[in-house]
Amino acid sequence: MTDDAFARRVSKLGALADPIRRALYRFVSEQPGAVSRDQAAEGVEVARHTAKFHLDRLVDEGLLVAEFRRLTGRTGPGAGRPAKLYRRSGKEVSVSLPDRRYDLAGHVLAEAVERSLAGTPMAEAVRQAAAEAGEQVADASAATGRRTPELERVADVLEPYGYEPRIEGDLVLSNCPFDRLASEHTDLVCGMNLAFVDALAGRLGCHGVQARLDPHDERCCVRVSPSGSSHA
Repeated sequence: MTDDAFARRVSKLGALADPIRRALYRFVSEQPGAVSRDQAAEGVEVARHTAKFHLDRLVDEGLLVAEFRRLTGRTGPGAGRPAKLYRRSGKEVSVSLPDRRYDLAGHVLAEAVERSLAGTPMAEAVRQAAAEAGEQVADASAATGRRTPELERVADVLEPYGYEPRIEGDLVLSNCPFDRLASEHTDLVCGMNLAFVDALAGRLGCHGVQARLDPHDERCCVRVSPSGSSHA
């Protein structure tokens, strides 16, 4: 996958991080035909102007397709303006709750296999591939160069990827987006997570924080701490 293609995929999946937008995407996807803004707003119980904003964002990302049609079936003068309708595009996207990102894990592991076949030891190949993916995600984000606190900057970029970050002195990742893989291949996936988060933080210019392993049954194995903290 090229960097441009990966960035486009990152953008599309990131668009579904917002819970209202995700609900609208699901509602439209489940309908047998195109739906209006009013139908979508009623379907997910939000205001019409809120639905309009998020539906149009999903169109911009290529996840929905818009079309115009008179709902009355009338034509000619006096028939009124055509309504804007929305339907799912042909682009495939996977959404799960809590967020799981096996597509990202698959991308990293496929890259690692190629490196391993070229002679790199598998553990190092996974680390390299995960670090490269972390850098690509950072490059595709709008957070690079921001002057927000570093832990907040890292949290903002990790949020669309299912980590459910929260700041409690350290940056705690409440969810593992690779949960099923982690339960069966713990060391491999924890190493992949660590390399991904560490490289992402570095690429964002967050050199005052450090990603480290802090395994826990109820959350991701990686925690991000200020470099000068007693845990680092």
